[in-house]
Amino acid sequence: MVKTKVAIIGSGNIGTDLMIKVMRLSKVLEMGAMVGIDPASDGLARATRMGVATTSEGIDGLLAMPEFADIEIVFDATSAGAHKRNSELVLGAGKRMIDLTPAAIGPYTVPAVNGDAHLDAPNVNMVTCGGQATIPIVHAVNRVAKVHYGEIVASIASKSAGPGTRANIDEFTETTSQAIVEVGGATRGKAIIVLNPAEPPLIMRDTVYCLCDDGDQEAIRSSIEDMVAEVQGYVPGYRLKQAVQFEHIGSNRPLHIPEMSGSFTGLKVTVFLEVEGAAHYLPAYAGNLDIMTSAALRTAEKITLRMHERAAA
Repeated sequence: MVKTKVAIIGSGNIGTDLMIKVMRLSKVLEMGAMVGIDPASDGLARATRMGVATTSEGIDGLLAMPEFADIEIVFDATSAGAHKRNSELVLGAGKRMIDLTPAAIGPYTVPAVNGDAHLDAPNVNMVTCGGQATIPIVHAVNRVAKVHYGEIVASIASKSAGPGTRANIDEFTETTSQAIVEVGGATRGKAIIVLNPAEPPLIMRDTVYCLCDDGDQEAIRSSIEDMVAEVQGYVPGYRLKQAVQFEHIGSNRPLHIPEMSGSFTGLKVTVFLEVEGAAHYLPAYAGNLDIMTSAALRTAEKITLRMHERAAA
């Protein structure tokens, strides 16, 4: 199979990690160009050392590169604010786009949940690192017992949050909250991100709270464990931190959640996760990077295989 050439816009932490994954892990993708705006960035320097064509002139520089003609998929690892123009130009040139920012222009995509649903979309959105880690769990609970409210708390090491992540905190919470509903299946969703300044840096940790109908607890636990195994297929460092916790909320002591109308009675499911990175670029504590780039890589590979299938038909 001829490999599909890809470009990455954004030479920061996420873009550089993704570049290394494409070159080390993918059997169907090939780096065509690395794009940044800082000529002195480590990502562009690494790309040059690895034999990848580069430009420090952003999206305009990419469009002017002779290599752009052969590129079929473009990853955007910049910021939500920059993505709108990037998307317009890339799609206007007839290329496909995978968005690693929380801009949410294209449909939300979480490989373990709806990875095959949007393979023909011109632009797909990878939600957020917190969303990639937690939405599969919300979905796993919801397929057994209806989730009325899903809340996630993503805690990442401050050192693993680059300028793009810090600039997109509001977009992170809004996009993740919406995807908890649209992809996870919850009636309402809420997302919180914590940048942990601890030294030494702590591994990514995620907590998922689901308020759902009373259901078979063993079936819910089994559904969650199956989902964890599914995510581990492309993020080996993804795992349960401890056993799934259940709490019955009775009518004598109902929960009052501001985001819900009225009080809640039913089952509260609490799941604790941690995500250890593969350390392709940043240290292993940066699981937030690893799950995002791994999900984007898996999505690009699925899109590529779909493109090849259609070309052969």
